[in-house]
Amino acid sequence: MAKTKYTSVYVDDKGKFYYQTELGIDKVTGKRIRKKGRKDQNGIPFRTAKDAFKELTRIKNEFHQVKSYSNYNMTYQQFMDEIYIPAYKSDVEESTFTVRSRAFQHLINYFGKTILRNISIDQVQRYRTWLQSEDGCNYSQGYASLLFGTFRQTLEMAVNLNYLDSNVSKKVKAIPKAKSITNYWTKSEFEKVINEIYIDDFYEHLCFVILWIYFMTGIRVNEGTALWWDDVDFKNQRLRVHHMLIIKNKSDWKRNNYTKTTDGKRIIALDQDTIEILKQWKDRQSKIGIDDFIFSYDGNPMLKSTIARIISRYSIHAGVHKIQAKGLRHSHASYLINEFNVSILVLSKRLGHSSPEITLKHYAHLWSGLDNQIVEEMTGNIRIDTARKSKVDFKGNQAIKKL
Repeated sequence: MAKTKYTSVYVDDKGKFYYQTELGIDKVTGKRIRKKGRKDQNGIPFRTAKDAFKELTRIKNEFHQVKSYSNYNMTYQQFMDEIYIPAYKSDVEESTFTVRSRAFQHLINYFGKTILRNISIDQVQRYRTWLQSEDGCNYSQGYASLLFGTFRQTLEMAVNLNYLDSNVSKKVKAIPKAKSITNYWTKSEFEKVINEIYIDDFYEHLCFVILWIYFMTGIRVNEGTALWWDDVDFKNQRLRVHHMLIIKNKSDWKRNNYTKTTDGKRIIALDQDTIEILKQWKDRQSKIGIDDFIFSYDGNPMLKSTIARIISRYSIHAGVHKIQAKGLRHSHASYLINEFNVSILVLSKRLGHSSPEITLKHYAHLWSGLDNQIVEEMTGNIRIDTARKSKVDFKGNQAIKKL
């Protein structure tokens, strides 16, 4: 089949015109509602692509009127509440949906009352400018890019389900993603931080363990908060990373038996120092009856906000720059690269990336420091002992020969 200039209208190899489209999803069966036809409502075959498009338009209008709303009168908020958000929620994790809900509400606040089909290029352009202007939201480039990209995705679904003929947002330049740079601690900075901790105190001992495990393993924040003692194999010095913690508060959490990605499930080796630190902490926890979560002082899992405060507190005491909790993952990568020149394959496996390419994408800049080391090793590596006299009978330019 070949496409025509009309959306969802095609011509077959015999030159016959027909339409083929989807009208949405059946709320009862969950299946897509598909329509295909070669004749109009009077049974007359289409003579032109325009005839097929007219019939398709009639069918769409009739379908949406039967469904109690017209495609032409649906507002952006109706589309989001009834179509897009329910579909998105069914496709992603609850934690992902919770994070993205704020963006959805932002879009509804801005475009909600506008008829979906009436969203114009000019309105989209003004929205793009408003996101980053000082007179508007003045959002960072990264967050503005996320919002504008999400808006594009919502309109793209509207096109795919034939609520719109085209995605007008694609006629407006996208907001580029900002280059994300995550701060991290070097080995010396980490040493300064942990040396400010008084481990004789039970809670401070926990703070030490948290910072140490994240720095020495590179696990993700919610992988660390999900760790139980049965994830540690003391005999073989291994750590099983097979869970992630979704937590709203101390009493509302869920320990999922999977990680952020399929390849995130992994078993990583632990050094002897880490094994000893974990043994000491386990003994101390056991004395007060804590036997599940490693990162806990009361039997409950740790909140990300609490970990952030721990990092902030001790970075101030140590006089080093503050980093985010995820910065400890980057710190681990930096530590392995700069101290041990670890291979990309080993680092990729420890971090739970799906491929070494992903690791390079995020951490390639950390290898730049090794360039100076290589240059130092190159110096004097090649022996220079040039010939004492020429062995070439030069017959070229005489002026050059005289030089």
